[in-house]
Amino acid sequence: MEYRTVSLFIIGTELTRGIIADGHGQLMARELSQIGYHINRIVIVPDDGTLGEVLRQCLQESDIVILTGGLGPTSDDMTRSLIASIAGVPLVQDEQSYKDLYTRIGERIHGANQRQVYFPEGFHPIVNPKGTAPGFTGLIPVVKQGKPCSVLCFAMPGPPVEMHEMFYHRVLPELAVLTGHDGDGRDEYSCFLIPESKLEDACVQVAAEGVLWGTRVQEHRISLYLSGGKSEERTRMIEGMERMLGTGLISTGDIEAVDILSRYLQEHHLTISCAESCTGGYISKLLTDRPGSSQWFWGGAVTYSNEAKIAQLKVTQATLDLHGAVSAACVEEMARGMLISSGTDLSIAISGIAGPEGGSIEKPIGLVWFGFASKGQPTSSIAVRFSSYGRASVRRRAAVAALLLAFFYANGSDLLDMVQSWQYI
Repeated sequence: MEYRTVSLFIIGTELTRGIIADGHGQLMARELSQIGYHINRIVIVPDDGTLGEVLRQCLQESDIVILTGGLGPTSDDMTRSLIASIAGVPLVQDEQSYKDLYTRIGERIHGANQRQVYFPEGFHPIVNPKGTAPGFTGLIPVVKQGKPCSVLCFAMPGPPVEMHEMFYHRVLPELAVLTGHDGDGRDEYSCFLIPESKLEDACVQVAAEGVLWGTRVQEHRISLYLSGGKSEERTRMIEGMERMLGTGLISTGDIEAVDILSRYLQEHHLTISCAESCTGGYISKLLTDRPGSSQWFWGGAVTYSNEAKIAQLKVTQATLDLHGAVSAACVEEMARGMLISSGTDLSIAISGIAGPEGGSIEKPIGLVWFGFASKGQPTSSIAVRFSSYGRASVRRRAAVAALLLAFFYANGSDLLDMVQSWQYI
């Protein structure tokens, strides 16, 4: 079977009433077009059962149909029953999906929530790590020009955080390997600390013939997708961007900064601790977001005041009087103090000025000092000046930078050379 044409269905009464705007259709059409699919239609329909007629029509002209929305527990979530009816099969409970949902919500599964683990017979559930309603995929039998055949169907939940996770990590990779569409290859990269506008400028400046690009902004990174052209041209393009934007800010694949560090710690059987001031526990939060982090993360201390730095990390009063809390000397003492008290292999320390107040000519808003200590190498510190888009932005990007710099420190990289190459953060 060859797959070339796709129809997209965006389901939701709030969309057809103009309460919210659709972003799913544009996103999916862009990504699918970049890997060679032809989009037949993008159809927006309410949650009232009217999808059936237009879906049956599109099945005659499409190789693939993708639906978002209508998978929740309420009576107007009709996608499952409609697909089952068109496919001529009953809805059946998937036992593994039931067990997974029961583990998450317990006895609340009984009643309306249980609808979410029923799927058309012969279809397979798609795991939803961001919500309670799994998606599903399967083949819908149809007759085209008198010949029996089938159309590949994917159904995903409507909430953007759930749909994006499922589309990018489960649906799109499966579609990319099917035969029939004119895809010329697609590479994914994770970009850290780089503003979207600067990333776009860099793409324009190093663009290779026939290579298209797209971005997806996420909380702690931007995903960059290069498609088309030859593999060598896409590689040269990303190498040019790294030279322009800085060392260590672009990683191959779909990966968070915390995973770059945590995988290194796991592979080398190392432990880490952190002492935080301006980030107020954000680094610890990112580290403990990962299941199993207790294997390599000892813990941390939020030492926001000078008194806390002295009492918990043994920072000296003389250091604070002479250099201040936002200084190389302070973060190095913080890192060493945390290393000693925790007994870990590595430690991170951070102190900075997140704003909106507290800056000066010598120490402007956005200035953050990072300190790193280790059992196996000298203590190191480095300053980074972040563009200030507000207090939350400085704190968030400082936490991401701390994770990246900790990884490179553990690898013995020269942090000064690296940070000096960071042009646009």
